[in-house]
Amino acid sequence: MLLPEDVIVDIIARVRRCDYPNLSLVSKNFRSLVASPELYARRSLLGCTEQCLYVNAELENSETPEDRLYILRRKTNGNHRLVLIPSLPAMPRNGKYVTVGSKIYVFGRIYNHHKTRSIALSIDCISHTVQPLPSMPINLIVGVADFIDGKIYVFGSGENDLNKVKMLVFNTETQIWEKDIIKPDVDIDLNWPRYVVVMHKMYVRVSDKTFVYEPNESKWGTDEMLNSKRWENACAVDDVMYYYSCLGKKLRTYDPKKRCWGVVNGLEEAEKRNSWWSDTVNYGGKLALFFPELELERRTRQIWCAEISLERRQGGEVWGKVEWCDQIMVPENFFLIKALAVMV
Repeated sequence: MLLPEDVIVDIIARVRRCDYPNLSLVSKNFRSLVASPELYARRSLLGCTEQCLYVNAELENSETPEDRLYILRRKTNGNHRLVLIPSLPAMPRNGKYVTVGSKIYVFGRIYNHHKTRSIALSIDCISHTVQPLPSMPINLIVGVADFIDGKIYVFGSGENDLNKVKMLVFNTETQIWEKDIIKPDVDIDLNWPRYVVVMHKMYVRVSDKTFVYEPNESKWGTDEMLNSKRWENACAVDDVMYYYSCLGKKLRTYDPKKRCWGVVNGLEEAEKRNSWWSDTVNYGGKLALFFPELELERRTRQIWCAEISLERRQGGEVWGKVEWCDQIMVPENFFLIKALAVMV
């Protein structure tokens, strides 16, 4: 502690963020330092920001099921584990999550005294605190939401007219909702399931149809090629879509420029696992794949995560390499809802 404070901040800023919980145990000064905005400003200045993985999960079969946020941390033995963030309250049930920089935006509904209302909030992943956002212009039942060019597009239906699809736009720079309510000029029925992925445009899958929204031109359309696969829980890396097909046990790709499907080669061992759902997230240009594995004898659900690096080779082939694969949660009643990557 004889070092000047600026030097200490400069050193700690270079340390991996996953080691900060251990550093906070050293002293009160360190505990204050690792929670300070100045430290994260220095990390950004030094180019030491990194992506951290969060998940929204629910403990099923409990008396009061709640959606809570967890962070994926590397333990001292090198293993990865999901750790509950106790400072964050329960999240809206069936909420939709969008990451922008070091924040997670949540859009959903809350239930109180047999009444429901729309809610929007942001989570600061540096301080792990929650701030409410301005109220939505209309009471919207949110189906999907995603981020393009500084704006979050929230897609759903009005509470009093479930057959009328509407889209609200939240400006993340001004932190206000835009006045115009976008009404699609294509016939969209908000059936389940609903998924969304952004590759310059917003691709929304509703049931077996994929709709495309171009924000710059405010134009809607369809993509027949995407309709040929039942893609789900997809993410985009370098404007190519990735999703894991549990039925085909393949990590599939879709290139919107070439309008063609493909598979990620080199993952034969990882793809042998017995999974019935999965989630993917862009993890700093790599792919984080979350999936459960079922042990038939014990009937225990184990949640696993794999980090996969991607390589585009000549001819357009995509090859993957598993950097690590770890069991991150074991309890039988744990259900992972959404995985998120946040830059801090």
